[in-house]
Amino acid sequence: MNHDAYNDAYIREILNGVKTIAMVGASPVNVRPSYFAFKYLSERGYDMIPVNPGHVGKSLVGKPFVASLADIGRPIDMIDIFRNSSHIMPVVEEALRLVPPPKVIWMQLGARDDAAAAKAEAAGLKVVMNRCPKIEYGRLSSEISWMGVNSRTLSSKRAPMPTRGMQLSLNRMSVGGGETLASDRAAKDKAEGAS
Repeated sequence: MNHDAYNDAYIREILNGVKTIAMVGASPVNVRPSYFAFKYLSERGYDMIPVNPGHVGKSLVGKPFVASLADIGRPIDMIDIFRNSSHIMPVVEEALRLVPPPKVIWMQLGARDDAAAAKAEAAGLKVVMNRCPKIEYGRLSSEISWMGVNSRTLSSKRAPMPTRGMQLSLNRMSVGGGETLASDRAAKDKAEGAS
């Protein structure tokens, strides 16, 4: 798989398909990016699990920290790695020992390990590198546009104002390659008009 660019459909399928997310490297410090991403995803209905051995005994938005993936004791759909690239391979190796293994390994912005990605993909897992699920969710749902950012999403309807616990649709068409029946019809009509 080309990890330099991801199709919106690939990211959308992952975000729609996962329910339980273990965030390795989560921090209870409310100015850290991992705190914001964890809180955001938790408020969108994902079952979030903070993983950080340095914070066991504490909690993050009401969720108790665990020391390792093995300490979770239940199936995990996705592992979101908030660690430096040099620490990714051990996390992927630990993830591959889980029974059942997760469906997705997601490496946060700035994190990339092609060897770890290849190992995870060889075991049948989906992999995303150098992306943030919080940003991707906001972009694909058009929620990010409420903050004054161009989400590259086209629609005649404004996305609903998000509320706590509300999961917005990730199926809005985006200029970056999203697909809908309307876009397929438009492409077909354009092709037929040219002939």
